[in-house]
Order: sequence, then C-alpha cells, then structure tokens
Amino acid sequence: MTLNRREALAATGLPLLASARAHANTGRKVFRMAFQIAETGFDPARISDIYSRIVTSHIFEGLYGYDPLARPARLVPRIATAMPEVNADFTVHTIRIRPGVFFQDDPAFGGQRRELVAQDFVYSLLRFADPKTVSPMWPTVDEMGIVGLSERRAQASSGRFDYDRPLEGLRAIDKHTLQFRLQAPRPRLVEVLAQSDLFGAVAREVVDEYGDDIPGHPVGTGPYRLAQWRRSSFIALERNPSYREVFYETAATDPEALKIAAHMKGKRLPLIDRVEISPIEESQPRWLSFLNKEHDFIERIPPEFVNVALPGGQVAPNLAKQGIQLFRLPAADCTFTFFNMDDPQLGGMEPHRVALRRAISLGMDVQTEIRRVRRGQAVVAQSLVLPHTTGYDPAFKSENGEYNPAKAQALLDLYSYDRRDAEGFRRHPDGSPLTVEIATQPDALSRQFDELWNRNLRALGIRPKFITGKWPEQLKLARAGKLQLWYLGSTASYPDGIGMLQRLYGPQAGQQNYSRFKHEPFDRLYERAMLLPDGPERDALFHEAKRIQVAFMPMKVHVHRIVNDMAHPWVIGYRRQLFWVDLFQNLDIDLERLARG
Repeated sequence: MTLNRREALAATGLPLLASARAHANTGRKVFRMAFQIAETGFDPARISDIYSRIVTSHIFEGLYGYDPLARPARLVPRIATAMPEVNADFTVHTIRIRPGVFFQDDPAFGGQRRELVAQDFVYSLLRFADPKTVSPMWPTVDEMGIVGLSERRAQASSGRFDYDRPLEGLRAIDKHTLQFRLQAPRPRLVEVLAQSDLFGAVAREVVDEYGDDIPGHPVGTGPYRLAQWRRSSFIALERNPSYREVFYETAATDPEALKIAAHMKGKRLPLIDRVEISPIEESQPRWLSFLNKEHDFIERIPPEFVNVALPGGQVAPNLAKQGIQLFRLPAADCTFTFFNMDDPQLGGMEPHRVALRRAISLGMDVQTEIRRVRRGQAVVAQSLVLPHTTGYDPAFKSENGEYNPAKAQALLDLYSYDRRDAEGFRRHPDGSPLTVEIATQPDALSRQFDELWNRNLRALGIRPKFITGKWPEQLKLARAGKLQLWYLGSTASYPDGIGMLQRLYGPQAGQQNYSRFKHEPFDRLYERAMLLPDGPERDALFHEAKRIQVAFMPMKVHVHRIVNDMAHPWVIGYRRQLFWVDLFQNLDIDLERLARG
C-alpha cells in the first residue's frame, strides 16, 4: 500500500510542516531540510556522527575552513588570521587568531560580551583528553601528538583532570596566539583543525554552567545559534545576532562557481535567518516532503526514487518544469560492513576465521546492490581509501571488489566449514552452529539491504539473524564491541586519505575502528603515513594498507556513492561540499521566487 503525503508524515510521528508560501509571507528567509538519521547531541567533544556534526559546524567555528566553491578543495583561514607558521620539520605550528571575535550571548557569561581568545582553543582541545568527557574523538586528538597531552590524560585516570596547569604542547602564547608542539611531524595538521564541527572553541564558563546538559546548550562564535531542539524530532537554528562581519568570498573561477559568485560574492553572511531540520528516517515521507515544498532541499535522493526523479540520468520533466535543481557528484565516501574482530564467531586472525570473513565478502553481490537498491548511483569499491583523497588509486583492483560465490563456497569447504545441519546450514569447524548476526535499522531502505544479506548468506549456506535497533543505539553497541557486523557509510572529513585508515588502526578500537582490528604491521604503517609528506613513499604505504585490508577482511567496503541532491528553484548558492559539513551560511533564499511556489 502506498501512503499519501499526509498519511506518510503522520506515520512518522512528525508534525505536518508549513508550506513554502507560508514561510515566504513572513519575510524571513527560512531553509528547511530533513536528516536521514537523528542527531545525538551538540557537544563537539562528545559527537562523531555526521548529523550532529552538521549542526555544530554552524554554531562553532574552527581555525580554518574551506572556500565554499573551490574544486579541488581550498583551505582558508577562518578564526585564524593566516595559515600556520610551521617550523622545518612540522613539529611546531603557531597560529594567530582574529581579535574582536565574540561568543553568542548566553547567561553563562553573566550579561557580559565574551571575546574568543587563544586559551579557549586550548581548553576545548583539553576537553577531548579529559576521561570524564568520554569523547569518541579522543583517539583523533591523541594522534595529533601534542606533547604532554596523553600523559595529562593518564594522570587523570584516577583523579581530576587538570585544566589549569600549563601544557608544553598546547599553549596560548598570548591572548591571540596559539601554539602546538608535537612529538613528531604532522604536515597536514591544518586539515584536521579545519573540522569546525569538532574543533571549534567552547567557552569554559558554558561547560561549568551547564555540566552534563552541555549537549543541549552549544554556545559558539559561529553564524547560527541553537534556537529549538526536540531530540530526534526537530532542530531549529537562528541567525546569531552577535556574529561579526563576514563576507562571502571565493577564488573559484569555473563556470558553475562564477554563476553562484555573481549572486553571493561580497554579501554579508549569513543570508538565511533560520534553519529548520526534521529527522525523517523513512525514505517515502522524506521524498514527499520535498516534492510538496515542505522542505527546500533534499540531500541524497532516496535510492527508491532515483528512477522517478532522474529517468535516464536527467531531471524528470515534471520536476524540471518546476525549476528543481540537481546537484550530482561522485562523493568522497564509501559504504562498508565491519566485522567485529573480538567476536567469537567472526573475529580473530586464525586462518579459518579469516577465510570466513573473506568468503562472506566474496559472496556479497554488490552489483545487485548497486542496480536494485541504489538504482545505479554508486560504483564498486576496490579498497577502503575514498575518491578525492590522497592515496586513492582508480586503477587499483582487488578481491574486495569481487563477487564470486563459487570461490566463496570453495574457501569455506577448504577451511572445514563443510559440515551442515539438518536445514542445510554450515557449521563451524568444531561442529558448533554458525549464525551470522546482522545489525540493522527498522526502515524501508534497511529492509532492502537486509533482503540482500539474507539471500547472499543463505546462498553460501550461512544462517543469518537480524538484530534491529535505532541507529544511535546501534552506534553505542558497535563502539562497545557488541555487534557482530553492521553496514555503515563514511564520508571524508578532510582531503587526506588517512581518515579511512583510522578505521583499522588498533588504538582507535571502540572509536572509529568499529572492527576492533589490531594488527601491529598495519599500526606501524599507519603511524609512518601520518609523519610523511605526500609523495611516492606515502603512496606505497597506502597501497600496503589496502592489501592488508583485503587479506584479513576486518571490513568489507561495498561502494563509493554517487550523490544526487535536489533543491527547489528559490535556493541559491548550493554546491555539494567534499570534506566539510557547514553550508547554511553560504546559501540564500529568493523570497519572490519562493512566494510564487
């Protein structure tokens, strides 16, 4: 049965949204969109999911950001006045920050304007190291190699974290100068610091004021402030009235960029007054909300509706007649299944366990996934390194991208998974039952992936069992090592391909490394790649990392997605970003066009 628009929205438990024309009549510029998955909170030190990070990237500001239109990506100073001053071996980075930048007004400041200073960045980075914060991104900060930071964390393991004692590796030299001293070279530190969603400054007074409630009280220096939040239901951002003078700038000169720049360049940001976000996990009501102009924009057209929206790869005539815009891009992302290396059935480095994971990988019909579920909007992945990032090689081919059920069956037989139970399902070599538990979510798109898992595993003689739960809860279980396997997506946060290698780095186990893969040769390779500048020697390390991933199969990388976003004709300035998530301040709304509907 197909639901109509009002029934579909009602089924989600969401309020029916105001029409585009009603918003136009207010005279305010309001941008509305849906998230595919609900957020988890807005404390930068406590989040890792993309949806929360989209919100925090507009409330907080990093030292650096990106030109909104430049392709390839171009880093630009944001809170910093210039690119870092770096010594010869990349171990000392000195950054000057802008004077006269203020946090948004908040009761935590006692009615006084609060200027952002270098010490705020010191405090914010220290919070990642504080065991009390329980930051999922601590390993990322630890990898910066800030002198003395990991020791400070260790000292706090049985007591209070000391925020006040000076730290050699992270200092405010003066009110507006920040300095990093690192244990080893970090040539690409600036790319890490450009993640404003994580490394924007948090004021200590705000954390002291709100304590454990800080995820619901984000206070930054960015263009927006959090105005409303109903957890997993509704998020509203309002223009920050105390935001300093920032004007739209770009150095891009390609035709698409010039068209946007003709409207945007030189205008004071932000141009949009309010942003409203509603998480809608089911594809049909999310698509219908966009078609019925209750949302101005849809990120990633749901695969079920690609053929309707883009027959033959072109915008459908009925949508083109309305002026609907298409933004199509091969994304810097992938989808992958992690195998829990600590799991007694799937984990371990014994040859028969490796063979089981490789057989499952070989038995996954990714071409059918692309054709039937993704409607052709993806390409088969050959490795874990993402397109558009360093280390990616389009000529690289491997078993990761191979579908060969006969080879998978032979591999299982060879490693003594040849005994079967009364129903024909395989047993472990020791004769115990073999059941693979697949974590999943209760939405229509996930059910399509579940059908593929069910068909592919049964074809290998493996009994599947599906463990259903909401995405945020599954994430907690994944980090705790309580899921056997789970199918996820990952998007690059910066141009360096090392970000995906983190997902197999031993010290990241339980954080970014959901597989809990621990392999000393891989860890040493990763650590060497962190230190080297880009070039042939580093490329060789990426090649070896890909080989290790395929050989031991702690994760199966499925596809690199082709992203199709759409916007109504009154949305101006959108261009899909590759490595960053802040976009609202770079958009405009044509109210006259909006009023015409």
